[in-house]
Amino acid sequence: MGSSKLALLLVLLSCVERSLSFSCSIDSFSVKKDFDPKRYAGKWYALQKKDPEGLFLQDNISAEYSVLDDDEDDSAMIALTKGRVTLFGFWVVCAHMNAQYTVPDPSTPGKMLMEYQGLATYLSSGGDHYWVIDTDYDNYAITYACRSQREDGSCRDGYALVFARNPRGLPPSLQHTVRQIQEDICMAGEFVPVLQSGDCY
Repeated sequence: MGSSKLALLLVLLSCVERSLSFSCSIDSFSVKKDFDPKRYAGKWYALQKKDPEGLFLQDNISAEYSVLDDDEDDSAMIALTKGRVTLFGFWVVCAHMNAQYTVPDPSTPGKMLMEYQGLATYLSSGGDHYWVIDTDYDNYAITYACRSQREDGSCRDGYALVFARNPRGLPPSLQHTVRQIQEDICMAGEFVPVLQSGDCY
């Protein structure tokens, strides 16, 4: 009986230690080490998303990334993102967004700044962080952005996307990996599926 109590106490201490060491401050989030934009380039399809506040693409989201070869341009990538959005509560349209990515700190290429522009007047323009939290380049990628932070360093308004090379989904072997990363960025349970019906491609 004594050994059972000791084992239970050790488990509880381990849980408390983990919860104390775990932080939702975005500065503690890791990104893809040695991120390679050339391997990342190409087409990605969103499978899950966590929306920010305000208007955001709702479904059929895809992004085509290209790497600029101009040595004089410090952009890591450019992208054309497409997806459906509902305007005025009833008008569903395919929206197109252009984006350009720069890397402020070459030692952390997975942390980029994204400047985006809607290809129509009703779409917003602006700039966000664009962090590639993780990717294997061939199957999945998880991106993250925080638009505003709380005083404790956690994110007040952020969004994230789970991308796949295949619009039909990810291999079952990667599901656990994706769920773990969602927990690591403090967004577990906040993602919703993204319909991929072939519209807007």
